[in-house]
Amino acid sequence: MNTLPLAGLKVLDLSRLLPGPYATLVLADLGATVDKLEEPEGGDYIRQMPPMREEESALFYGLNRNKRSVTLNLKTPEGREALKRLVRGYDVLVESFRPGVMDKLGVGEAALRKENPRLIYCAISGYGQTGPDRLKAGHDINYVARAGVLAYGGEAGGAPAFPGVQIGDIGGGSLFALVGILAALHERERTGQGRFVDVSMTEGAMAFVHMHLAARLAMGAQGQALQRGREALNGGYACYGLYRTKDDRWLAVGSLEPKFFSGLCERLGRMDLFTDGYDLNGGAERVKAELARLFAVYPLAHWQQLFAGTDLCIEPVLEGDEVLADPQHRARGLFVEAEDAQRGRKVTHLLTPLRMGETPLRPPPGLGQHSREILQEAGFSAEEIARLGGG
Repeated sequence: MNTLPLAGLKVLDLSRLLPGPYATLVLADLGATVDKLEEPEGGDYIRQMPPMREEESALFYGLNRNKRSVTLNLKTPEGREALKRLVRGYDVLVESFRPGVMDKLGVGEAALRKENPRLIYCAISGYGQTGPDRLKAGHDINYVARAGVLAYGGEAGGAPAFPGVQIGDIGGGSLFALVGILAALHERERTGQGRFVDVSMTEGAMAFVHMHLAARLAMGAQGQALQRGREALNGGYACYGLYRTKDDRWLAVGSLEPKFFSGLCERLGRMDLFTDGYDLNGGAERVKAELARLFAVYPLAHWQQLFAGTDLCIEPVLEGDEVLADPQHRARGLFVEAEDAQRGRKVTHLLTPLRMGETPLRPPPGLGQHSREILQEAGFSAEEIARLGGG
């Protein structure tokens, strides 16, 4: 019996690649029934993206466990009518097309809500459903650039820091989609009506600079524009930053509060560095330079030993598979091995952060694997299923 918090919730996922599929992965891991609606030819684009294992994308595998797959060609009248019938049995629909695409097909939010007034329709897009750039193409790096996130990281006077991970896609898209969906579900309990959830990945990415940008607005004419590498939490303070060790490894020093920074200085035998560490008018730069010189004298293992048993907010920057061996992650059960009988092998899964019961670990679906099953549940006859290519 499914006793997870979202048991009984039915989600139809038309999204592709990363933002939508990660959001629906979290919903599936929390017990929702998630059905991917894919094109018959190729399906979700990420199915073809490397790295490949036995002609299957590992990226797709990692994002789509606990889901089923149904194929429909929405470019045909039959496919669109089938979607209208299908959606009557779902609580939530997630899509990530450019604004207006679903409306042009005749299966946009208004048309589908006629079929199911309780439907929560979540649209994830780069710049949102309105505004002059609503139809503009983009990827994560473009969204974080427009949000001011990209410019805020990096050394003062240097280039913006390339984030390396998809902040806009996950933080701006997936997570705010989840917040919107869950808020709309709560509202539906009161009103009985669904809602349209408009998620802009650019606006979602801006949440990562909210504190700083909101403070800038609050300061008005007395304030200054945000500056890369010169403010307290982006490189300005000596007590909060990255330092290279002798063996070209890195320490993440987050000794922000005076009690932590004084402890760091004491451990180094350099209490003289404490006073100027917070001085953004030049003193912090001098302290940073001296800390950089000190940390470069010994390898990472030396510093780990020196700071072992202390509580000074200092951590090694884990590289590559070191993350997989981290004892804290392992103690929390983040990596779980499961048998994939369909593929005849064991696979280690990375769990999503919210675990509110035993996470199911059903392998991801083959393209259209569950078409007949899903269409039958929706009341389609065998003849109708055959016409739709469902077997």
